[in-house]
Amino acid sequence: MFLEILAGLAVQAAAVAPPPADRPTARAETVRRYASGATQGVAVGPNDLYAVSNWRLVRYGKKTGQQRAEWTGDKARFPHINSCGLIERELVCASSNFPGTPQVSTVEVFDPQTLAHRRSIALGLGTGSITWVDRHDGAWWAMFANYDGRGGEPPRDHRHTTLVKFDDQWRRLEAWALPATVLERIAPMSVSGGGWGPDGRLYLSGHDRPELYVMRLPDGGGVLDHVDTIGMEAEGQAVDWDESQPGMLYGITRRTREILAMKVPLAR
Repeated sequence: MFLEILAGLAVQAAAVAPPPADRPTARAETVRRYASGATQGVAVGPNDLYAVSNWRLVRYGKKTGQQRAEWTGDKARFPHINSCGLIERELVCASSNFPGTPQVSTVEVFDPQTLAHRRSIALGLGTGSITWVDRHDGAWWAMFANYDGRGGEPPRDHRHTTLVKFDDQWRRLEAWALPATVLERIAPMSVSGGGWGPDGRLYLSGHDRPELYVMRLPDGGGVLDHVDTIGMEAEGQAVDWDESQPGMLYGITRRTREILAMKVPLAR
């Protein structure tokens, strides 16, 4: 009788157990497409979209999809602008020398209307190649990618991908690693996009899987918690939240080089 009770409890527990975080439990809905030619990612503001393609940025009207401004930089100086975000009335971009080594990372700041380059913040060497930057909870946050092959810097590999928290003077405050459930899905590449969502969770995208990884800071230790995985049409790459429409995430698809507006079911 005792064994039967235990078996019944085990069946009940299995029935209510949440699915593993590394398996998509929901899917973002693509609600609009824009022709753009973007190869790395997209940033979004209340009225504009910004296509990111290494040393080229293009501003489009969000309603019309028409081009409004363009910036093309020196390829030798800006070989790999990976992502941008509209932060405090500036277009703030994560830039590196990928696939060059040693890995060098900078934050590049642009005028959001004219796309004129305003200034650079040099972050130096030793952590990886910066792929995205965000402002949250009074601090700067950035992800530094590491790779197994091209663009990597041995002995570091994709497992050394790192989230770093900075103060206003870009001094390193804290840093976190990724859990195995995310690392095994992004290998041999790394995290390409990310940012803090409207629900206070951190959302990450890889290099080529059509997935979002929902993360949170751990209660203890130095490894992020993997809360959920959400499917999406965008095959990884840089993404950006539309703060004027909570729950709307913008990404790109490299198949057609379109910008995608996607409605994301936010984590509970």
